Amino acid sequence: MKGWMGKIRAVFLLSLTALVLSACGKENLTALDPKGYGAEKSFDLIIISTVVMLFVLAVVLLVYTIVLIRYRRKKQHPDFVPKQVEGNKTLETVWTVIPIILLLIIAVPTVTATFDLADTSGSNDKLNIQVTGNQYWWHFNYEGKEIQTSQDMYIPVGEKVYLNMKSSDVIHSFWVPTITGKMDVNPENENTMYIEADEEGVYWGKCAEFCGPSHSLMDFKVIAVSQEEFDQWVEDMQNVNPDAEPESTVAQEGKSLFQENNCMGCHAVGSSPVQVGPNLTDFGNRTKLAGVEELNKENLVKWIMDPESMKPGNKMTGNYPEVSKGEAGKIAEYLLQLKPSDVTPESAKD
Repeated sequence: MKGWMGKIRAVFLLSLTALVLSACGKENLTALDPKGYGAEKSFDLIIISTVVMLFVLAVVLLVYTIVLIRYRRKKQHPDFVPKQVEGNKTLETVWTVIPIILLLIIAVPTVTATFDLADTSGSNDKLNIQVTGNQYWWHFNYEGKEIQTSQDMYIPVGEKVYLNMKSSDVIHSFWVPTITGKMDVNPENENTMYIEADEEGVYWGKCAEFCGPSHSLMDFKVIAVSQEEFDQWVEDMQNVNPDAEPESTVAQEGKSLFQENNCMGCHAVGSSPVQVGPNLTDFGNRTKLAGVEELNKENLVKWIMDPESMKPGNKMTGNYPEVSKGEAGKIAEYLLQLKPSDVTPESAKD
């Protein structure tokens, strides 16, 4: 009895843990609350698959229960053997045809949705963004607009945006579950998909392919704004002057240190296509540092001095001269004032 009680207690605790963990997540990081065309298609397939699986489960449980009750061993007939039905053509036909029908119910809409979401025939007349996956960050090049950003992708709401994706190192996977499905990002070939957001807002994205020690920290955001706000953001980004001097003295000293320590060799401010490290044009408008930490001066100083402690395996570690905490603070002041536009993730939330 004690052994059974222990097993029951273990199953209960495991089930309770699974229930609690199922509630863990991030804002706008779920496929069960679709806010875009691709996500709606995926959600429909989830519903169809779930209904089919529940139907199969119900039938199996029903048959199991009937057999368990009707054909259980009875004291008055201990040697009773139920009628054997092997070779019954009717039964074999039924349990062959029904699975085929259920498979078709899932397969037909899945194949249809796959071809629909892979249709790039209208890409020439729409916004195209070159997406590059890197360990462990994302770069976005707005084709034909001379705009480079990293980590935060701005798109107009209600419009198809085509993403031409390639990796600079290993295989990654682009996934913004609230507005679209997954697409592999390979180093050998370019994959194309489109995204479309139905509502303005900030949508979290993840790398869905294991790519190294900081794979779980390879987050990014898609910021969907109105067409007017997007046009304003494009204009602001195109008018960025990388050589402009910051207003504060501390930020000016930080810019000098940024240049003296050859940070410009890996990072760009403006439309430069440099992709060794993330583009920093709109760095001050971001809400996250390295995609995962709160963007503030304290965290930024920590990142500049020891990026390995925040994102293990990143390519910045050990590739620049050591700086003092005071120098890191001045560089942080410079980076935090890089705010070229009033269209930001915070304004998109409002």
